[in-house]
Amino acid sequence: MSAADPLLPPSPFTLDDARSIGLTPTQWRNPDLIRVTRGVKATAEIAEFEGQCRAFALALPDDVAFSHLTAARLWGLPLPSWAEAAPGFDVMRNSGRAVIERHECRGHRGLERRHCRTVRGLDLTSIADTLVDLAEVRRPQALSADDLVVLADAVLMRLAEQIEVRPGEEEWEAVARFDMERGDGAPRLDRHDVLHRALDRRVRPRGAKRLRLALGLARVGSRSPMETRSRLLFVRRGFPEPELNATLTGPGGRLLEGDFVWRDQKVIGEYQGAHHGGRRQRSVDVARRDLAEDDGWRMVEFWAKDVHQATRRRTFLRRLAGRLGLDLESLDLS
Repeated sequence: MSAADPLLPPSPFTLDDARSIGLTPTQWRNPDLIRVTRGVKATAEIAEFEGQCRAFALALPDDVAFSHLTAARLWGLPLPSWAEAAPGFDVMRNSGRAVIERHECRGHRGLERRHCRTVRGLDLTSIADTLVDLAEVRRPQALSADDLVVLADAVLMRLAEQIEVRPGEEEWEAVARFDMERGDGAPRLDRHDVLHRALDRRVRPRGAKRLRLALGLARVGSRSPMETRSRLLFVRRGFPEPELNATLTGPGGRLLEGDFVWRDQKVIGEYQGAHHGGRRQRSVDVARRDLAEDDGWRMVEFWAKDVHQATRRRTFLRRLAGRLGLDLESLDLS
């Protein structure tokens, strides 16, 4: 019998599925079938991570949710490359139940102190609880303080997508509804509060100090890890904090949106990611720049190397300081 035999159940499938259609132990051990985990096989390799999680979940009890690095990947959070490549799955259940022990997974306890969401049919820890769990990750290594700020910025943006603001309702009211622990008379909330409440629900969590510092540096509006890292560079070097992805209006109405906006000085900082290298996008960028400059704005473009390479960083920061009219002696241009 081949892996493509029509007698096989839909892939992936469990040993119980195989038995239900009469597959023999010999057929279950068919080398053409691919082992997903103990008790689960597939007829072909599963390339997508979400599909791998779906297959792995077939072997898990119903009271288990994906957590930590696995939940972060399923939420689409911007993890560093080593975390994206970490093998296996993080799974969690209540403290009163046995930890899941499988060769392919990292088992955790404490699900009763977390909120869960069902995303495309998979049970995950909530995006806020996932962020708190990421601060506790130690294997294969820990996330840096800046990694946590990047993640917190991304979570704040994702919360904006998840929180439904109803007609006639303020955002804080929608956030209060979203946070499942809110009771009558609770204080006004914002998206930062959802993250702080997730942290406060824990008992002596590891990484809490680093995460609180990261939450203090997190801002609504960042759309990419490099935007976050650039903002941190500006603030740490003594530059005034810019508005993020702010809409600028000129005499004719809406003008454009700037990545980093210093409104009082009429300066725009534009991070040029890889997608800005193409001819068509450069044409769009030049048109936007001309439009901004026609209305009296000055635009400073910069690239990843201007943030990461010391020599280029100094040159870029000097140029930006000049546009902003800042005293170089008051800045750290290293």
